[in-house]
Amino acid sequence: MAALLLPAPLAARLHAIRSLDPTPEPTPDEERLAEWTTALRSAGLARHELPIGRAAVAVGEKAGGTPYRPGTLEAYLRAGGTPANEPLTASLTRFDCVTLVESCLAVARVARSDGHPTWAGFGREIERMRYRGGVRRGYTSRLHYFSEWISDGAARGLVRDLGQELGGAADVRSLRFMSEHRASYPALRDDATFEEIRRIERGLDARSRFVVPTKLIPQVADRIQTGDVLAFATEIPGLDVTHAAFAYRAPGGVLRVLHAPLSGGVVEITRTTLPEYVAAIRRSTGILVARPAWG
Repeated sequence: MAALLLPAPLAARLHAIRSLDPTPEPTPDEERLAEWTTALRSAGLARHELPIGRAAVAVGEKAGGTPYRPGTLEAYLRAGGTPANEPLTASLTRFDCVTLVESCLAVARVARSDGHPTWAGFGREIERMRYRGGVRRGYTSRLHYFSEWISDGAARGLVRDLGQELGGAADVRSLRFMSEHRASYPALRDDATFEEIRRIERGLDARSRFVVPTKLIPQVADRIQTGDVLAFATEIPGLDVTHAAFAYRAPGGVLRVLHAPLSGGVVEITRTTLPEYVAAIRRSTGILVARPAWG
Protein backbone atom coordinates (compact mmCIF):
# COMPACT_ATOMS: atom_id res chain seq x y z
CA MET A 1 0.00 0.00 0.00
CA ALA A 2 1.48 3.31 -1.03
CA ALA A 3 -0.18 5.16 1.81
CA LEU A 4 2.55 4.27 4.29
CA LEU A 5 6.23 4.93 3.67
CA LEU A 6 7.72 2.30 5.93
CA PRO A 7 10.97 2.27 7.92
CA ALA A 8 13.94 1.48 5.68
CA PRO A 9 14.66 -2.20 6.61
CA LEU A 10 11.07 -3.33 6.11
CA ALA A 11 10.65 -1.17 3.03
CA ALA A 12 13.76 -2.74 1.51
CA ARG A 13 12.38 -6.24 2.07
CA LEU A 14 9.05 -5.31 0.52
CA HIS A 15 10.83 -3.69 -2.44
CA ALA A 16 12.85 -6.85 -3.01
CA ILE A 17 9.64 -8.90 -3.09
CA ARG A 18 7.84 -6.44 -5.36
CA SER A 19 10.80 -6.21 -7.75
CA LEU A 20 10.21 -9.85 -8.73
CA ASP A 21 7.26 -8.51 -10.71
CA PRO A 22 8.73 -6.56 -13.63
CA THR A 23 5.52 -4.50 -14.07
CA PRO A 24 3.99 -3.94 -10.63
CA GLU A 25 0.53 -2.42 -10.69
CA PRO A 26 0.33 1.10 -9.26
CA THR A 27 -1.63 1.45 -6.06
CA PRO A 28 -4.74 3.68 -5.90
CA ASP A 29 -2.60 6.32 -4.15
CA GLU A 30 0.01 6.24 -6.91
CA GLU A 31 -2.69 6.38 -9.57
CA ARG A 32 -4.10 9.51 -7.99
CA LEU A 33 -0.67 11.12 -7.78
CA ALA A 34 -0.06 10.50 -11.49
CA GLU A 35 -3.55 11.60 -12.52
CA TRP A 36 -3.60 14.76 -10.39
CA THR A 37 -0.11 15.95 -11.32
CA THR A 38 -0.90 15.41 -15.00
CA ALA A 39 -4.09 17.43 -14.61
CA LEU A 40 -2.25 20.33 -12.94
CA ARG A 41 0.41 20.39 -15.63
CA SER A 42 -2.17 20.21 -18.44
CA ALA A 43 -4.13 23.10 -16.91
CA GLY A 44 -0.96 25.19 -16.59
CA LEU A 45 -1.34 25.45 -12.81
CA ALA A 46 2.13 24.10 -11.95
CA ARG A 47 3.94 27.20 -13.16
CA HIS A 48 6.08 29.17 -10.72
CA GLU A 49 4.52 32.50 -11.68
CA LEU A 50 1.08 31.32 -10.50
CA PRO A 51 0.16 31.00 -6.81
CA ILE A 52 0.65 27.49 -5.48
CA GLY A 53 -2.64 27.91 -3.63
CA ARG A 54 -4.55 27.70 -6.91
CA ALA A 55 -2.88 24.39 -7.74
CA ALA A 56 -3.43 23.03 -4.22
CA VAL A 57 -7.14 23.88 -4.32
CA ALA A 58 -7.46 22.23 -7.73
CA VAL A 59 -6.10 19.06 -6.09
CA GLY A 60 -8.54 19.51 -3.22
CA GLU A 61 -11.42 19.71 -5.69
CA LYS A 62 -10.32 16.40 -7.18
CA ALA A 63 -10.15 14.93 -3.67
CA GLY A 64 -13.79 15.81 -3.05
CA GLY A 65 -15.69 12.89 -1.52
CA THR A 66 -12.52 11.18 -0.24
CA PRO A 67 -13.12 9.76 3.25
CA TYR A 68 -11.98 11.44 6.45
CA ARG A 69 -9.83 9.11 8.56
CA PRO A 70 -8.64 10.29 11.98
CA GLY A 71 -5.53 9.04 13.72
CA THR A 72 -3.66 7.72 10.69
CA LEU A 73 -0.38 9.30 11.81
CA GLU A 74 -0.55 7.34 15.07
CA ALA A 75 -1.45 4.00 13.49
CA TYR A 76 2.15 2.78 13.81
CA LEU A 77 1.95 3.24 17.59
CA ARG A 78 -1.21 1.14 17.80
CA ALA A 79 0.63 -1.50 15.76
CA GLY A 80 3.49 -1.63 18.27
CA GLY A 81 5.85 1.02 16.87
CA THR A 82 7.84 3.43 19.00
CA PRO A 83 7.81 7.26 19.01
CA ALA A 84 11.54 7.36 18.32
CA ASN A 85 11.01 5.64 14.97
CA GLU A 86 8.00 7.40 13.48
CA PRO A 87 7.50 6.35 9.84
CA LEU A 88 6.37 8.80 7.19
CA THR A 89 2.65 8.27 6.66
CA ALA A 90 1.15 9.66 3.47
CA SER A 91 -2.04 9.03 1.53
CA LEU A 92 -4.15 10.40 -1.30
CA THR A 93 -7.08 8.10 -0.60
CA ARG A 94 -7.90 9.15 2.99
CA PHE A 95 -7.29 12.36 4.89
CA ASP A 96 -7.71 14.21 8.14
CA CYS A 97 -7.85 18.00 8.10
CA VAL A 98 -4.09 18.59 8.29
CA THR A 99 -3.04 15.77 5.98
CA LEU A 100 -5.42 17.12 3.33
CA VAL A 101 -3.66 20.50 3.46
CA GLU A 102 -0.22 18.87 3.34
CA SER A 103 -1.15 16.45 0.57
CA CYS A 104 -2.68 19.05 -1.75
CA LEU A 105 0.40 21.26 -1.41
CA ALA A 106 2.72 18.28 -1.89
CA VAL A 107 0.97 17.23 -5.11
CA ALA A 108 1.25 20.79 -6.41
CA ARG A 109 4.99 20.89 -5.70
CA VAL A 110 5.54 17.47 -7.29
CA ALA A 111 3.65 18.65 -10.38
CA ARG A 112 5.97 21.66 -10.68
CA SER A 113 9.08 19.47 -10.61
CA ASP A 114 10.49 17.89 -13.74
CA GLY A 115 9.93 14.30 -14.75
CA HIS A 116 7.54 11.56 -13.80
CA PRO A 117 5.91 12.02 -10.38
CA THR A 118 7.05 9.43 -7.84
CA TRP A 119 5.64 8.40 -4.48
CA ALA A 120 9.05 8.98 -2.93
CA GLY A 121 9.06 12.55 -4.24
CA PHE A 122 5.58 13.11 -2.86
CA GLY A 123 6.78 11.77 0.49
CA ARG A 124 9.72 14.16 0.57
CA GLU A 125 7.34 17.09 0.11
CA ILE A 126 5.14 15.84 2.95
CA GLU A 127 8.14 15.42 5.25
CA ARG A 128 9.44 18.94 4.77
CA MET A 129 6.08 20.42 5.76
CA ARG A 130 5.18 18.07 8.60
CA TYR A 131 8.41 18.03 10.61
CA ARG A 132 10.38 20.73 12.36
CA GLY A 133 13.02 22.08 10.01
CA GLY A 134 11.76 19.66 7.37
CA VAL A 135 13.56 16.69 8.95
CA ARG A 136 11.80 13.69 10.50
CA ARG A 137 13.48 12.65 13.74
CA GLY A 138 10.69 10.75 15.44
CA TYR A 139 7.36 11.73 16.96
CA THR A 140 8.61 14.83 18.75
CA SER A 141 9.94 16.38 15.55
CA ARG A 142 6.43 16.49 14.12
CA LEU A 143 4.78 19.92 14.22
CA HIS A 144 1.88 18.91 16.46
CA TYR A 145 0.64 22.45 17.14
CA PHE A 146 -0.57 23.89 13.85
CA SER A 147 0.52 27.41 14.75
CA GLU A 148 4.08 26.04 14.83
CA TRP A 149 3.41 24.32 11.49
CA ILE A 150 2.81 27.83 10.16
CA SER A 151 5.75 29.54 11.90
CA ASP A 152 8.21 26.77 11.04
CA GLY A 153 7.06 26.77 7.42
CA ALA A 154 7.28 30.56 7.29
CA ALA A 155 10.89 30.43 8.49
CA ARG A 156 11.72 28.12 5.59
CA GLY A 157 9.78 29.92 2.86
CA LEU A 158 6.96 27.38 2.56
CA VAL A 159 4.24 29.79 3.70
CA ARG A 160 3.81 33.45 4.62
CA ASP A 161 1.99 34.20 7.87
CA LEU A 162 -0.69 36.80 7.13
CA GLY A 163 -2.00 37.16 10.67
CA GLN A 164 -0.57 40.57 11.49
CA GLU A 165 -1.25 42.22 8.14
CA LEU A 166 -4.88 41.08 8.31
CA GLY A 167 -5.27 42.77 11.70
CA GLY A 168 -4.84 39.69 13.86
CA ALA A 169 -4.55 40.00 17.61
CA ALA A 170 -1.66 38.33 19.43
CA ASP A 171 -2.60 35.14 21.27
CA VAL A 172 0.05 34.79 23.97
CA ARG A 173 -1.48 31.91 25.91
CA SER A 174 0.88 29.04 26.71
CA LEU A 175 0.39 25.88 24.69
CA ARG A 176 0.20 22.95 27.10
CA PHE A 177 -2.66 20.88 25.75
CA MET A 178 -0.62 17.79 24.89
CA SER A 179 1.27 17.57 28.16
CA GLU A 180 -1.86 18.36 30.19
CA HIS A 181 -3.83 15.64 28.36
CA ARG A 182 -1.12 13.02 28.37
CA ALA A 183 -3.54 10.09 28.43
CA SER A 184 -5.03 11.18 25.10
CA TYR A 185 -1.70 10.76 23.28
CA PRO A 186 -0.38 7.16 23.11
CA ALA A 187 3.15 8.34 22.31
CA LEU A 188 3.31 10.25 25.61
CA ARG A 189 3.20 7.05 27.61
CA ASP A 190 6.92 7.05 26.97
CA ASP A 191 8.50 9.29 29.62
CA ALA A 192 11.29 10.60 27.40
CA THR A 193 8.82 11.54 24.67
CA PHE A 194 6.57 13.24 27.22
CA GLU A 195 9.43 15.31 28.62
CA GLU A 196 10.55 16.34 25.14
CA ILE A 197 7.03 17.49 24.27
CA ARG A 198 6.96 19.52 27.50
CA ARG A 199 10.26 21.12 26.51
CA ILE A 200 8.94 21.96 23.04
CA GLU A 201 5.78 23.48 24.49
CA ARG A 202 7.79 25.73 26.80
CA GLY A 203 9.92 26.78 23.84
CA LEU A 204 6.82 28.01 22.04
CA ASP A 205 5.97 30.45 24.83
CA ALA A 206 7.98 33.22 23.20
CA ARG A 207 6.07 32.96 19.90
CA SER A 208 2.90 34.98 19.48
CA ARG A 209 0.12 33.69 17.25
CA PHE A 210 -1.86 36.34 15.39
CA VAL A 211 -5.53 35.45 15.27
CA VAL A 212 -7.94 37.34 13.02
CA PRO A 213 -10.98 37.70 15.32
CA THR A 214 -14.26 36.21 14.14
CA LYS A 215 -15.95 39.61 13.99
CA LEU A 216 -13.16 40.99 11.76
CA ILE A 217 -13.23 38.21 9.14
CA PRO A 218 -15.97 39.80 6.96
CA GLN A 219 -13.90 42.99 6.76
CA VAL A 220 -10.74 41.23 5.51
CA ALA A 221 -12.36 38.43 3.49
CA ASP A 222 -11.58 40.15 0.20
CA ARG A 223 -7.86 39.95 1.05
CA ILE A 224 -7.94 36.18 1.52
CA GLN A 225 -7.10 34.21 -1.62
CA THR A 226 -8.06 30.80 -2.91
CA GLY A 227 -5.54 28.36 -1.49
CA ASP A 228 -4.64 30.34 1.63
CA VAL A 229 -4.26 27.97 4.56
CA LEU A 230 -6.76 28.57 7.35
CA ALA A 231 -6.44 27.39 10.95
CA PHE A 232 -9.42 27.81 13.26
CA ALA A 233 -8.35 29.26 16.60
CA THR A 234 -9.95 28.18 19.85
CA GLU A 235 -10.35 29.38 23.42
CA ILE A 236 -9.80 25.83 24.73
CA PRO A 237 -7.06 26.19 27.38
CA GLY A 238 -3.58 25.23 26.17
CA LEU A 239 -4.64 24.70 22.54
CA ASP A 240 -4.05 26.91 19.51
CA VAL A 241 -6.39 25.60 16.81
CA THR A 242 -8.93 22.82 16.33
CA HIS A 243 -9.09 22.52 12.53
CA ALA A 244 -7.19 23.36 9.33
CA ALA A 245 -8.42 23.96 5.79
CA PHE A 246 -8.05 25.94 2.57
CA ALA A 247 -9.81 29.16 1.65
CA TYR A 248 -11.91 28.59 -1.47
CA ARG A 249 -13.30 31.23 -3.83
CA ALA A 250 -16.46 29.83 -5.37
CA PRO A 251 -17.79 31.09 -8.71
CA GLY A 252 -18.99 34.62 -8.14
CA GLY A 253 -16.24 35.28 -5.61
CA VAL A 254 -17.96 33.90 -2.51
CA LEU A 255 -15.37 32.81 0.06
CA ARG A 256 -15.95 29.29 1.37
CA VAL A 257 -13.88 26.53 3.02
CA LEU A 258 -12.36 23.43 1.38
CA HIS A 259 -11.59 20.88 4.08
CA ALA A 260 -11.74 17.34 5.44
CA PRO A 261 -14.29 17.59 8.26
CA LEU A 262 -14.93 15.10 11.03
CA SER A 263 -18.65 15.77 10.69
CA GLY A 264 -19.75 14.61 7.26
CA GLY A 265 -16.74 12.38 6.88
CA VAL A 266 -15.49 13.35 3.39
CA VAL A 267 -13.48 16.10 1.74
CA GLU A 268 -15.89 18.89 0.80
CA ILE A 269 -16.46 22.57 0.09
CA THR A 270 -18.73 24.21 2.62
CA ARG A 271 -22.09 25.62 1.62
CA THR A 272 -21.63 28.37 4.19
CA THR A 273 -19.26 31.28 3.70
CA LEU A 274 -16.02 31.48 5.67
CA PRO A 275 -17.38 34.05 8.16
CA GLU A 276 -20.52 31.95 8.68
CA TYR A 277 -18.49 28.79 9.11
CA VAL A 278 -16.18 30.30 11.75
CA ALA A 279 -19.08 31.91 13.64
CA ALA A 280 -20.74 28.50 13.99
CA ILE A 281 -17.70 26.79 15.58
CA ARG A 282 -18.13 26.35 19.29
CA ARG A 283 -15.41 28.14 21.31
CA SER A 284 -13.84 29.58 18.16
CA THR A 285 -11.97 32.88 18.47
CA GLY A 286 -11.09 33.44 14.80
CA ILE A 287 -8.58 32.25 12.23
CA LEU A 288 -4.87 32.05 11.56
CA VAL A 289 -4.09 32.62 7.87
CA ALA A 290 -0.98 31.60 5.93
CA ARG A 291 -0.33 31.95 2.21
CA PRO A 292 1.58 28.98 0.80
CA ALA A 293 4.60 29.48 -1.44
CA TRP A 294 6.28 27.10 -3.86
CA GLY A 295 9.21 26.88 -1.43
